Amino acid sequence: MLKGYFTKWEKTLWFSSVVLITLSFLMFDRVNYLKFIASLIGTTSLIFIAKGNPIGQLLMMIFGMIYGYISYSYAYYGELITYAGMTAPMSLMSLFSWLKNPYKGNRAQVKISRVTKKDVALMLVLSIVVTVVLYFVLKHFGTANLIPSTFSVTTSFVAVFLSFKRSPYFALSYAVNDIVLIILWTLAVLEDVSYVSVLVCFVVFLANDMYSFINWRKIRARQTDDK
Repeated sequence: MLKGYFTKWEKTLWFSSVVLITLSFLMFDRVNYLKFIASLIGTTSLIFIAKGNPIGQLLMMIFGMIYGYISYSYAYYGELITYAGMTAPMSLMSLFSWLKNPYKGNRAQVKISRVTKKDVALMLVLSIVVTVVLYFVLKHFGTANLIPSTFSVTTSFVAVFLSFKRSPYFALSYAVNDIVLIILWTLAVLEDVSYVSVLVCFVVFLANDMYSFINWRKIRARQTDDK
């Protein structure tokens, strides 16, 4: 069914991502298979999301729940709240939104939209509220690396909001979030080298999210020309 669906570049990107994740697991972990499985699910979800395929949102929900548990193990409560409490549920909302808005009846590709000024204003207000509230919540629970953890919440919220709105800029927001997470897990690796596999996961995510942003803009241009 998927024969010819992905381009050579997309297959190369996915395969390279899987190889890097696998090598990092074999070299630095070999014990925590949950991290390994979560990373594989996450990178697979992104290649589908890059195509505007709702399957990607379903896989992201699964990744969010597993990653939330991994974050809990390192006292990254911000990541736990962000992914298990926000990203996973909003991925479900995005899944329904994408399924409800297929491009010309093709459920394998969402109809890409543009955010309005009202959407941007709402996003900014909600982002400020979410950031302020969760800062104090995370501080109360003694979250490790509080400031970058809080900023991760902000960037994640913006990303899932734009994903729900079917805007290409969701991928750019996730790319910024990936950079924050690379910093967070680098700090974790300094204390426990087994977290290298999680760090590599988000390096891979950064490459995939940048591709998603580029590809979504191309898809939107094609959809606009095809009207």
